Amino acid sequence: MPDACPWSCILWDVDGTIVDASDGILRRLTIALEHFGHPAPTRAELVHWIGPPMFQSFQAQVGMSPEEAATAVAWYRELGARDGYTTGARTFPGMVDLIHDLHRDGVPQATASSKPENQVLELMDFFELSDDFTAIVGATPDERTLSAKSDIVAEALRQLEVAGADTSRPVLVGDRHHDVEGGAEHDVPVIFVRWGFSWPHESEGASAVADDVDDLRALLLPGA
Repeated sequence: MPDACPWSCILWDVDGTIVDASDGILRRLTIALEHFGHPAPTRAELVHWIGPPMFQSFQAQVGMSPEEAATAVAWYRELGARDGYTTGARTFPGMVDLIHDLHRDGVPQATASSKPENQVLELMDFFELSDDFTAIVGATPDERTLSAKSDIVAEALRQLEVAGADTSRPVLVGDRHHDVEGGAEHDVPVIFVRWGFSWPHESEGASAVADDVDDLRALLLPGA
C-alpha cells in the first residue's frame, strides 16, 4: 500500500462523482417519459433520478409497475445506445488528474456504479481512465440481476481481490445515500462528495465529506 494513501483500495461511484452526464440523462428521460405519457422532469428533479437504478426510479418517480418500468428502461437504453452515452458528458474538475495520480502511486481502483457496466466502460474509455482501474464494475444492462449498491460494492471488492489487490482497507467515494448505505453493508467507509446530485442530508453516515476535489485529494492522498 502506498505510504501517501491511507486506503488499500478505492471504489468509485461514477454519475455525480467522476462524471456529470446530466445533459444526456435529462434528454433521454424527457423523450422516454413523454413517450410513455408522463411529463418530462426538470433539471432540478434530476436529483430523484441520478444515482438509483433507472428500473427503480421509473417506479418510484412516476408510479410505473415493474413490467412498465422494465419496458421504459429498455426504451431509455435504446436511446443511449443510438446516441452514445458520452454525448454531453463531462468529468468534474480535477477528477481525471486525481484518478491518474492515484494510479501512478499504485493505489488499486475500481468503479462501483449503479450505471450499467457497458455505459461505465464507454465513459471510462472516452475520458481515457480505463487503464487507471483494476476493475470496472457496474450494473447488468436490465438492472435486475445486479443493481443494488451493496451487491455492486461486493462485486467490485471481489474483482479487486481476484486481481491481487489488497482489500483490507477499502473506501468508497460517492454522492448519494445509496453509496453510504451500500458501503455500510460491507463495512466499507464512504467519502461523500457534495458536487453531485444529492440532498444535504444524504451525507449522514458517511465517514468524511468533500466539498471539492481539493478536499477529496487531501483525504485520499494526504501525504502527497
